[in-house]
Amino acid sequence: MKKIVVLTGSPRKDGNSNRMAESFARAAQANGCEVILFDTNEMVIGGCQACDSCFSGGEACIFEDDFNEIAKQLEEAEGIVFVSPVYWYTFSAQIKAVIDRLYSFCVAEKSFAGKKSVLISCCEEDSLETFDGIKFAYDKTIELLQCENAGYVLVPGVGAEGDIEKTDGLKMAAQLAEKF
Repeated sequence: MKKIVVLTGSPRKDGNSNRMAESFARAAQANGCEVILFDTNEMVIGGCQACDSCFSGGEACIFEDDFNEIAKQLEEAEGIVFVSPVYWYTFSAQIKAVIDRLYSFCVAEKSFAGKKSVLISCCEEDSLETFDGIKFAYDKTIELLQCENAGYVLVPGVGAEGDIEKTDGLKMAAQLAEKF
């Protein structure tokens, strides 16, 4: 059974990106995958302190917060799914804190080689150019971690809760689960 960690970064519990995450998770579970979902909005995750003490005390970070639980699951996972609405043309602050703390794996020279990763995102603006910043940040993050990009779901034009229902976003997120 493949293990997939899904990281969501929306402050809206029933928001459009979270609905896509749920659609992905249901499809992945139906395909026999174990899915561990972390709602980073509900977690306490501080910013990276750049102390370079990563993994020196057994945990990914010497600062005790919820990141260490995410890190444990990421080490065991074969897949990582980043799910975030576009905020100021990149990831939301909630998930960005996790991404910054992934630095711990680089310091400890722990590669994610062989792990697959996907990006699921949506935004209120209608232009696909709105995703340029989040795609760049995602691409560089997984390149540094040595993950394989298994795809994107990028849905523009969804601002209000439930707007995702008027698009193919849920279907595309579920189809992306087939990559695992």
